[in-house]
Amino acid sequence: MVKSKFLTQTDMKIGLIGDEDTVTGMLLAGVGHVDGQGKKNFLVVDSKVHIKDIEDHFHELTGRKDISMILITQDCAEMIRRAVDEYEHSGKTIPTVLEIPSKDTPYDPRKDGVMQRVAFFLPSAMAALGIES
Repeated sequence: MVKSKFLTQTDMKIGLIGDEDTVTGMLLAGVGHVDGQGKKNFLVVDSKVHIKDIEDHFHELTGRKDISMILITQDCAEMIRRAVDEYEHSGKTIPTVLEIPSKDTPYDPRKDGVMQRVAFFLPSAMAALGIES
Protein backbone atom coordinates (compact mmCIF):
# COMPACT_ATOMS: atom_id res chain seq x y z
CA MET A 1 0.00 0.00 0.00
CA VAL A 2 1.38 3.39 -1.00
CA LYS A 3 1.30 6.17 1.55
CA SER A 4 -0.37 9.33 0.37
CA LYS A 5 1.92 12.32 0.64
CA PHE A 6 0.79 15.13 2.87
CA LEU A 7 1.44 18.62 1.48
CA THR A 8 3.34 20.84 3.87
CA GLN A 9 4.28 24.48 3.63
CA THR A 10 7.54 23.58 1.92
CA ASP A 11 5.62 21.72 -0.81
CA MET A 12 3.38 24.68 -1.66
CA LYS A 13 4.13 26.67 -4.80
CA ILE A 14 3.31 30.05 -6.28
CA GLY A 15 1.45 30.20 -9.59
CA LEU A 16 2.37 32.98 -12.00
CA ILE A 17 0.69 34.50 -15.05
CA GLY A 18 2.24 37.56 -16.63
CA ASP A 19 4.27 39.24 -19.33
CA GLU A 20 7.68 37.93 -20.34
CA ASP A 21 9.71 40.32 -18.16
CA THR A 22 7.71 39.64 -15.00
CA VAL A 23 7.69 35.86 -15.44
CA THR A 24 11.40 35.77 -16.35
CA GLY A 25 12.31 37.75 -13.24
CA MET A 26 10.25 35.49 -11.01
CA LEU A 27 11.67 32.35 -12.62
CA LEU A 28 15.19 33.63 -12.02
CA ALA A 29 14.19 34.16 -8.39
CA GLY A 30 13.23 30.48 -8.16
CA VAL A 31 9.44 30.55 -8.45
CA GLY A 32 9.20 28.20 -11.45
CA HIS A 33 8.36 24.52 -11.24
CA VAL A 34 7.68 21.89 -13.88
CA ASP A 35 6.44 18.50 -12.68
CA GLY A 36 6.97 15.08 -14.25
CA GLN A 37 3.96 15.44 -16.54
CA GLY A 38 5.18 18.78 -17.91
CA LYS A 39 2.66 20.91 -15.99
CA LYS A 40 4.08 24.35 -15.25
CA ASN A 41 3.12 26.72 -12.49
CA PHE A 42 3.68 29.73 -14.76
CA LEU A 43 2.45 31.14 -18.06
CA VAL A 44 4.15 33.76 -20.21
CA VAL A 45 1.52 35.90 -21.90
CA ASP A 46 2.51 37.47 -25.20
CA SER A 47 0.73 38.39 -28.42
CA LYS A 48 0.56 34.73 -29.51
CA VAL A 49 -1.30 33.50 -26.41
CA HIS A 50 -5.08 33.40 -26.70
CA ILE A 51 -7.36 34.60 -23.93
CA LYS A 52 -8.85 31.09 -23.72
CA ASP A 53 -5.37 29.68 -22.96
CA ILE A 54 -4.85 32.25 -20.19
CA GLU A 55 -8.25 31.44 -18.68
CA ASP A 56 -7.62 27.68 -18.90
CA HIS A 57 -4.24 28.04 -17.16
CA PHE A 58 -5.84 30.22 -14.47
CA HIS A 59 -8.50 27.56 -13.83
CA GLU A 60 -5.82 24.86 -13.76
CA LEU A 61 -3.82 26.82 -11.15
CA THR A 62 -6.86 27.48 -8.96
CA GLY A 63 -7.74 23.78 -9.06
CA ARG A 64 -4.32 22.51 -8.02
CA LYS A 65 -3.76 21.48 -4.40
CA ASP A 66 -0.06 22.41 -4.38
CA ILE A 67 -0.55 26.10 -5.29
CA SER A 68 -0.93 28.48 -2.35
CA MET A 69 -0.85 31.80 -4.19
CA ILE A 70 -1.33 33.00 -7.75
CA LEU A 71 0.43 36.16 -8.89
CA ILE A 72 -1.13 37.63 -12.01
CA THR A 73 -0.21 40.90 -13.64
CA GLN A 74 -3.09 43.32 -13.69
CA ASP A 75 -3.18 43.59 -17.48
CA CYS A 76 -3.46 39.78 -17.77
CA ALA A 77 -6.15 39.80 -15.09
CA GLU A 78 -8.07 42.36 -17.15
CA MET A 79 -8.04 39.95 -20.10
CA ILE A 80 -9.78 37.28 -17.99
CA ARG A 81 -11.55 39.59 -15.52
CA ARG A 82 -14.73 37.50 -15.49
CA ALA A 83 -12.85 34.35 -14.41
CA VAL A 84 -10.81 36.24 -11.79
CA ASP A 85 -13.92 37.91 -10.34
CA GLU A 86 -15.81 34.60 -10.26
CA TYR A 87 -12.97 33.03 -8.30
CA GLU A 88 -12.75 36.03 -5.93
CA HIS A 89 -16.49 35.83 -5.21
CA SER A 90 -16.49 32.04 -4.81
CA GLY A 91 -15.28 32.42 -1.22
CA LYS A 92 -12.16 30.32 -1.69
CA THR A 93 -9.09 31.71 0.00
CA ILE A 94 -6.46 29.20 -1.14
CA PRO A 95 -4.97 29.76 -3.56
CA THR A 96 -5.06 33.50 -3.03
CA VAL A 97 -5.05 35.56 -6.21
CA LEU A 98 -2.85 38.67 -6.05
CA GLU A 99 -2.78 41.17 -8.88
CA ILE A 100 0.60 42.77 -9.37
CA PRO A 101 1.74 45.67 -11.56
CA SER A 102 3.77 45.19 -14.71
CA LYS A 103 6.17 47.57 -16.38
CA ASP A 104 3.54 48.51 -18.99
CA THR A 105 0.53 48.89 -16.72
CA PRO A 106 0.52 50.83 -13.44
CA TYR A 107 -1.19 49.23 -10.46
CA ASP A 108 -4.86 50.14 -9.94
CA PRO A 109 -6.06 49.06 -6.48
CA ARG A 110 -9.71 49.59 -7.47
CA LYS A 111 -9.50 46.50 -9.70
CA ASP A 112 -7.66 44.27 -7.23
CA GLY A 113 -9.94 41.89 -5.30
CA VAL A 114 -7.72 41.93 -2.21
CA MET A 115 -7.69 45.73 -2.07
CA GLN A 116 -11.46 45.79 -2.55
CA ARG A 117 -11.81 43.65 0.57
CA VAL A 118 -9.38 45.91 2.44
CA ALA A 119 -11.40 48.96 1.40
CA PHE A 120 -14.59 47.26 2.58
CA PHE A 121 -13.25 46.69 6.09
CA LEU A 122 -11.02 49.78 6.26
CA PRO A 123 -12.45 52.52 4.03
CA SER A 124 -9.61 54.90 4.88
CA ALA A 125 -7.09 52.55 3.19
CA MET A 126 -8.00 53.70 -0.33
CA ALA A 127 -8.08 57.31 0.80
CA ALA A 128 -4.56 56.88 2.17
CA LEU A 129 -3.50 55.84 -1.33
CA GLY A 130 -5.16 58.95 -2.74
CA ILE A 131 -7.94 56.98 -4.44
CA GLU A 132 -11.66 57.41 -4.00
CA SER A 133 -13.40 54.05 -3.67
